[in-house]
Amino acid sequence: MVYLFLAEGFEEVEAITPFDYLKRAGFNVKTIGVGGEKIKGSHNLEVTADLTLEDFNETLKEEDLIILPGGLKGTENLYNNEKVLKYVKEAASMASIAAICAAPSILGKLGLLKKIKACCYPGFEKFLEEAEISNENVTLSKNIITSKGAGTAQQFSFKIIEYLTNKNKAEEIEKEVQWKV
Repeated sequence: MVYLFLAEGFEEVEAITPFDYLKRAGFNVKTIGVGGEKIKGSHNLEVTADLTLEDFNETLKEEDLIILPGGLKGTENLYNNEKVLKYVKEAASMASIAAICAAPSILGKLGLLKKIKACCYPGFEKFLEEAEISNENVTLSKNIITSKGAGTAQQFSFKIIEYLTNKNKAEEIEKEVQWKV
């Protein structure tokens, strides 16, 4: 199961692109609304989440993955929620996690990037405490996928698909959406 956490101010492209591409790849993706059922993105796109965080009481399994989209306000709202942080720590230790743009800073502040290769939106590297900073657009290290920002949302999505399945499935979706023709 893939859980996409959405907090007020999330960056729309960084949430909708992985949602769409993972659904195309056959994954069950659940949106989790942090702060309510209707969540507005950084550019005022309103999304109705599948579940509110208050109603979300899952025990993560090894095959699960949590996605944290960025957006400055969205990242702050994710970081300021204790239940989100509980799930982020759980995912990092026993499942998998993917964070893009400013959201990798959450992982860094929680000390989850020690000796992990990671990237983020330029200027947020100072929050990736003890990480090995990568210049790649998307970085996979152990069970953590990080990416730079809205412009890398497609690459981020393909890397998640490849990580959860295989390169062939990722390439199939790349062709379907005309990333590679």
